[in-house]
Amino acid sequence: MELRQLEYFVAVCEELHFTRAAERLNISQPSLSQQIRILEHNVGLPLFDRIGKKTIITESGQILLKHCYNVFHELEQARSAIAELQGLTRGSLKIGAIYSVMNDLLPPAILSFQQSYPQVELSLFGLRNGDIIHMLLHNEIDMGIIIYPTLHDELVATYLYDERLAIAVPDNHPLAGCTEIKLESLHHVPVIALQKTYYLREYMDRVYKDNDIVPRVVMELNTMDSIICMVGQGAGVTVLPLPYLQASKQAAIRVIPIADPNLSIKIGMAYRRNKYLCAASRVFMEQIIVLAKQRNCL
Repeated sequence: MELRQLEYFVAVCEELHFTRAAERLNISQPSLSQQIRILEHNVGLPLFDRIGKKTIITESGQILLKHCYNVFHELEQARSAIAELQGLTRGSLKIGAIYSVMNDLLPPAILSFQQSYPQVELSLFGLRNGDIIHMLLHNEIDMGIIIYPTLHDELVATYLYDERLAIAVPDNHPLAGCTEIKLESLHHVPVIALQKTYYLREYMDRVYKDNDIVPRVVMELNTMDSIICMVGQGAGVTVLPLPYLQASKQAAIRVIPIADPNLSIKIGMAYRRNKYLCAASRVFMEQIIVLAKQRNCL
């Protein structure tokens, strides 16, 4: 097997389409097909089933794909170790974070990191929790700020802090004058919620069910910014992380703590087990832990 063939194989697995994979690799489709056939000959089993226009990974292909990710992971580990020997004057650090911490927890750490490592390219991605887990497992990012805990054996997760939830209502809403609200006040109240693919939506649905509360979900959106905007327009109320709501500073909404029950989600930091952590990664993680401790002391 050649490393180039494995790269081609992974591209086809991820695209499940030979033409798109060829375009991604910047080679011709016939050349890609030929390399995959050679790889299948060397393996001794078919790696893909081609049913009409569909490309499906076979069981042998699934096994090879898992090991390919491990191979590329080890190569990246080697590059990171060598870069550190060179003084880490260049390189990159890729971080995925759930949306609620993007404008609150991370900015101070990012500014401090850039002062320590100005030549290192820092990439920050705001993502859903499930997407962060997927990208960590596939070595597409170096570390992630996630919902804690994670059940994946290949990841190491560290608890950071609890993020309280609060209710946001339009400034002219009947509840706007309250200093705190019981969650039961949302019974049959128009609610704007995240889509069901988000952890926070799943969590709140369980809370509503456990407390026999039936909110009237009038709108489902895929970003917290869009939810806050619609609350400000008077379309309904919402439940979101308190630090995120406070950072939004929207004049048209009122942020009200939840008195009963006291709701929060646990925030953690994760990276792939056995991953080589370069100096820049360690420094950034230490900064995040310090900020989290400060938050826990508030």
